[in-house]
Amino acid sequence: MAGSSAFHTETELLDRVRALHPLIRSHTARAERQRRVTPEVVEALGDSGILRMNVPRHYGGYQTSLRTQIDALSKVSAACGSAGYLALSQVAAAFIAALFPDEAQDEIFAGPDVRISSTLVPDSKAVPVDGGYTVDGKAPFATGCQDADWHLLTALDDTGEGPPELLWLAIPMTDLRILDDWDFSGLTGSGSNTVVARNVRVPAHRVLRVGPLLEGEFPSRRNSSDPFYRIPLILLFCAWTTASVIGLARGALAEFGERIHRRGITYTFYQHQHEAAVTHLQFAEAEMKVSAAELIVADLVGLLESRAATEEPYTTVERARARAQCGYVARLCKEAGDLVGSASGASSLQREVPVQRMVRDLNALNLHSFINPATNLELYGRVLSGLEPDTPFL
Repeated sequence: MAGSSAFHTETELLDRVRALHPLIRSHTARAERQRRVTPEVVEALGDSGILRMNVPRHYGGYQTSLRTQIDALSKVSAACGSAGYLALSQVAAAFIAALFPDEAQDEIFAGPDVRISSTLVPDSKAVPVDGGYTVDGKAPFATGCQDADWHLLTALDDTGEGPPELLWLAIPMTDLRILDDWDFSGLTGSGSNTVVARNVRVPAHRVLRVGPLLEGEFPSRRNSSDPFYRIPLILLFCAWTTASVIGLARGALAEFGERIHRRGITYTFYQHQHEAAVTHLQFAEAEMKVSAAELIVADLVGLLESRAATEEPYTTVERARARAQCGYVARLCKEAGDLVGSASGASSLQREVPVQRMVRDLNALNLHSFINPATNLELYGRVLSGLEPDTPFL
């Protein structure tokens, strides 16, 4: 991966990611068949430097601006939703790793192109032992785990005293087992398998407590005063996830724009779909939905970047609104995908036609428990109505 250090500006990073589009797109069908992103694409993503975007500079990373991160990740998703989601997951995991104690970071970031996967569902238990924890359990939806060097596993601190505490534990992938159980109709090629820990010993310096993290406290001495790593993690998740849906919707619009010049509308006199008035209405409405979604994303990113510069605290309303924006962007992009999908005809159901895959991937992302539009709108509505948000994940 020596090529990933060959450029020095964010513009060059975007250029390299953009240049991967033909390669990534050519591997989408194979990724779906194999239920994981192909090794060629994984390697190319590493070579592009995209996985360095949240790696601390003192380890050779870039600490790339959030706006550029969204642009880069959306470009990958426009070519392949599964590859985009893998890149997003590993970019986010690198940010989380940078919040761990510095001793753990020295191990994890032994090279700046390290690949890190993570899970959010705490289906594992961490039992305190002398000098750390012993971890047992399963962690589903571990996107990219098959190509990762490290995994950040969520587990509950099983002390038996009071409510269990949620932990993130950094574990080498060699200490974990991967179940080949990813068989889903959306993001099919993302390789989001389950990882299994069996009596895995994790030293104390490789533990990150989620409760204090949600309050803005984390143990890294080197990064704790860096505004780049002071942006609340949950709000970053809101921004990062918009990259996947925006990229997929843009990809679907591009495919639709090409397809309408190659086919007619069956059982009508239209030999060319692009000449039909109904197509004009469908295309325009889908475009406006994605454009509206992009404006919402720009507003969210603008807020996060401005607060990073001033370190002014966020209000509860702003935090809840970010969750709502994340879900609403996903809904708008799904609606745009459904429009062009339904206008693409029965022939678009062939697996080789990209639009049907993009529609499936957009649906899958809208079902994600963190992104789900209805849940996030309810949360925001509670806060607007003067009630407590009823969740610590703000």
